[in-house]
Amino acid sequence: MGRKRGFKRKKDAVDWAAEHVTVALASDTYVDPAKGKALISDLYQSWYAEHSPLWKQSWRHTVEISWNTHVKDAWGDVRIMDMERASVQQWVSALSKKRSASTVLKAYGILRSIVQDAVKDRILVRDPLKGVVLPRKPKRKAKRVYLTVGQLIRFADECRKAQEKGEERRALILLLGFCGLRWGEAAALQVSDVDYESHRVIVRRNVVAIGSDRVEGTPKSGEMRTVPLPSIVEQALMHVCLGKGETEHVFLDPSGRTIRPQSVGNLAHNRTWYVSALKRLNYSPASMPSPHDLRHTAASIAVHAGANVKALQRMLGHTSAAMTLDVYADLFDSDLDDVARMIDSAVAIEVPTDSNAESATLEKVSE
Repeated sequence: MGRKRGFKRKKDAVDWAAEHVTVALASDTYVDPAKGKALISDLYQSWYAEHSPLWKQSWRHTVEISWNTHVKDAWGDVRIMDMERASVQQWVSALSKKRSASTVLKAYGILRSIVQDAVKDRILVRDPLKGVVLPRKPKRKAKRVYLTVGQLIRFADECRKAQEKGEERRALILLLGFCGLRWGEAAALQVSDVDYESHRVIVRRNVVAIGSDRVEGTPKSGEMRTVPLPSIVEQALMHVCLGKGETEHVFLDPSGRTIRPQSVGNLAHNRTWYVSALKRLNYSPASMPSPHDLRHTAASIAVHAGANVKALQRMLGHTSAAMTLDVYADLFDSDLDDVARMIDSAVAIEVPTDSNAESATLEKVSE
C-alpha cells in the first residue's frame, strides 16, 4: 500500500498524512485527490444540469452549440487535475485565429465556469486558468445607419406595396423605427399589448430563432416595459389589429407563423419584401438600414426630439442609463454644442451689447 502511494515505509505515509491531510482538514482546505481525476466532459454534464434551468432556452441552445463545436473535442477527455494555464492559452490563441472574439469568449466562458465550480466544490485546490489572456471584442462596430423621419415614413409606405401583408409590413416598420422594439419583441406582440387609451405598447414577450424553430420567451432584459406610441404608429396598428382576437399576434407571415427575421445580406439574390422595398427606393448596399438599424433610428429620432437618457433607457429596455450612453454616445455628441449655445444665450441676455457694455457689467459687479 505504502509503495503504491510512493512511500517506502508506512511511517512515512502516516507522517505525510499528518502534515498535509490533517492540517488541510483542520484549515478547511482539504481537496480529495480522487475527485481531480474527473473528466471535464463529466463535469460539464453536471454543470449544465445545475445551471441550465436558470437560463433562457436560447442561451441553453447557444451553450450546447459552443460546447459541442469548440470545447468538447479539445477538453472533454482531459482530467480536471491535468488542466494547465499554458494549454488553455494555446487553445484560446489557436481558436482566436479562426473565430471571432465573441465565439472564443463564449467557448472559454463555459470552461471557465466549470473550473470555477470545481474550485468551489473542492475538486481543485486552485484555479488553473488564472492569467489566461483573452481576445477583446472590437469596441466600435460598423457605422450605424440612422434614417430621418421622412426616410422612415417613405420606407414604411414602400413596404405597403408588398405582394402580401402590405399594411402589416408598413405598421411593422413604423413600430420598429419610431418605438425601438427589437425584431423579436415585435414578432411576439399580441393585440392586447397595444393600449390605445394610454398610447403605449406593452413589451411582454420576445421571439428568438433556435435552429429552425421560433420560440417565444421573455424580453432580452427579462422585464416587461411600456413604450410610448406616436399617433402615426398607433393608427397603423389599429388598422392591422382590427378584427383580430386579443391573444392573436399583430404581425404574421403569410403562412400564419410569427414573422421571419429579415436581413440586408446576400443582396444579389435577396428578394424579400424588406430588401425589395429598399431597392425600389434606390438605397445602396452601404446605406441600407438593417432591421436593427431601425431600433437605432428610433433612438436617434427620440434624442433629437428632446428625450433624455433615462427616457431613452426605458423606451429601449436597457438595463441602465450607462448602457444607453455607451451604445448611443454619438447621438449625444451634439449636446456639447447645445450647452455652448445655451451659455452664449444666457450671457447675451445678461451682458448689454452697446458700447458701454464693459462699464455696465463692472457697475453690476460693484453693486
